[in-house]
Amino acid sequence: MLRDTWVLFRHDVRITLRQKFGIVLGVIQPLLFLVLFGPIFTTFGTWETLVPGLIVQLGLLSMGLAGFGVLFEMRSGVLERMRVTPASRLALLLGRVLNNAVTLIIQTVLLLAVAFAFGLRAPVPGLLGGLVLVVVLGVSLAALSYAVALTINEHLFAPVMTTAVVPLVLLSGAFLPMSMAPGWLDAISHISPFRYVLEALRDLFQGRYLTGTVGVGVAVTAVFAVVSLTIGTRVFNRENA
Repeated sequence: MLRDTWVLFRHDVRITLRQKFGIVLGVIQPLLFLVLFGPIFTTFGTWETLVPGLIVQLGLLSMGLAGFGVLFEMRSGVLERMRVTPASRLALLLGRVLNNAVTLIIQTVLLLAVAFAFGLRAPVPGLLGGLVLVVVLGVSLAALSYAVALTINEHLFAPVMTTAVVPLVLLSGAFLPMSMAPGWLDAISHISPFRYVLEALRDLFQGRYLTGTVGVGVAVTAVFAVVSLTIGTRVFNRENA
């Protein structure tokens, strides 16, 4: 399985790296928020509060729509040809989500580079810890996106995922901490796992590592990863997927 995963991952990465414009395009929206909203936000907040929110927004938008790739493969028959090979079904999933992880890392580093130019001053350990957390979250979300793409009608994928992603971004507190929201909205936001991940990121970016918030964020990310990869693997294993 490891060899199959590596072969598929290497193939997908080569294709991704040839599409440099697509990588940059995926990070444009968070960059626009950083450039146009950041200077306003910092009049009452900090870059260490805003940038983690933009990273979560980037992960949700980029990885939440990862299933588009498998839709194109379904239409062209590529996926079906892969499924009849001896390659492990889990490898078919892992090769794709690891490629998505590479894309997310590149996009996050680009966003952080611009954020540092604007005034972000997060410590290196916090940045590295946050990047690991975001990559695990992104891989999990990509696996879930593939599962949705293989389950519903292909014409419904885009409206369903975009409808789901936007509320998740807002409820995570990406633009403003949910502690500033009305009580009822703050309560609803606790349903979203992305709120806990974002709060952990904000602690890490402010140099607070061994906190309950970080512990909860790591635990939620781990559970989300297990659930998402399990669902993704089962969908890929279905004969009629």
